[in-house]
Amino acid sequence: MVKKFEISNNIRKLRFFANEMTQQDLAEKVGVSRQTIIAIEAGKYSPTLELAFRIADVFGVGIGEVFQCELKGE
Repeated sequence: MVKKFEISNNIRKLRFFANEMTQQDLAEKVGVSRQTIIAIEAGKYSPTLELAFRIADVFGVGIGEVFQCELKGE
């Protein structure tokens, strides 16, 4: 069986603590569409490594505070 990584994120919480930043605000700051931010927050899309670092940079935190990865399977 192939192991699969399940990636989760804290973007919604980080936006809330960043003066309730909107998805549109974050999208503009990192250069993607609002729909991309929606998909990432919902766990339906995994960002590129570059985008993940840009998102972390917006919030002034390390990438590990934004994204977590859990190994699923055997």
